[in-house]
Amino acid sequence: MRKPADRRKRILRNCGAKLRKRKIGLALGSGAARGLAHIGVLEVLEKEGIPIDMIAGTSAGALVGALYAQGQDASLIKNLVQDLRWKRLASLVDLALPKTGFISGKKIKDQLEVIFGGDLKFSDLGIPLACVATDIMTGEEIVLDHGSVLEGVRASISIPGIFTVVKLGGRYLVDGGLVNPVPVSVLKKMGADFIIAVNVIPDIRDRARPGGKKGVEDFKEPNVISVIMQSIYIGAHALAKASLEGADVAIQPQVAHIGTTDFRQAQDCIAHGELAARDAILEIKRKLAA
Repeated sequence: MRKPADRRKRILRNCGAKLRKRKIGLALGSGAARGLAHIGVLEVLEKEGIPIDMIAGTSAGALVGALYAQGQDASLIKNLVQDLRWKRLASLVDLALPKTGFISGKKIKDQLEVIFGGDLKFSDLGIPLACVATDIMTGEEIVLDHGSVLEGVRASISIPGIFTVVKLGGRYLVDGGLVNPVPVSVLKKMGADFIIAVNVIPDIRDRARPGGKKGVEDFKEPNVISVIMQSIYIGAHALAKASLEGADVAIQPQVAHIGTTDFRQAQDCIAHGELAARDAILEIKRKLAA
């Protein structure tokens, strides 16, 4: 596995002095299955020679960010996701007594430990990482940047009502998308002076029906999971839009047609991430060179 420091050195050999002085932060937002678009964005940034000095991720963004911060190339992460089959994903669902959520998340955590090669600490990562979660009792934003990476990711992806809450440091933590779906503000506190933000939460009104026309009459009757997810993202869209105003460059993959739980469209989602990043790359390079 290539180390992040080595990857940055390789990239910087082709960059100017101005870029060397910039601390580039990448904010990867929440979005469940749509968060797979982050992989496509990372792949383009890597190919185009844009080094990442720090990452802040919420929910799906925390998971993808942790894999990249560990040192896995975007292409390896892409292959890992595309190799997962629907039956394999279904096998990671471990039902719990519905006390705080339907899924305990232990199998997912165990699988992540296999992928990461152990229970990594944040201090072991080659790129500084912060995962965003929410204290469900107080509504506070909780930034996890020390201790166990697995615990941080598990807390950040804990969609309320679906996953059981994570008790950590005396707090009960759930998905960070409730309070900070695109954590630009976290990167500023980490010291980033140039921020690229990736938002995969579409405006609910942009959900398109087959044929490209729009209309709520064509939506299927939602199930309980869809209701929970939609309830979260209706509010999260407004928060995400406000967060993007603090970024130097905002990348917004067009993934409204992909359902929040439709991981079977991983390849399509990643492709839309690549497309959006390519559209933004000239702006990124222009602003970095300014």
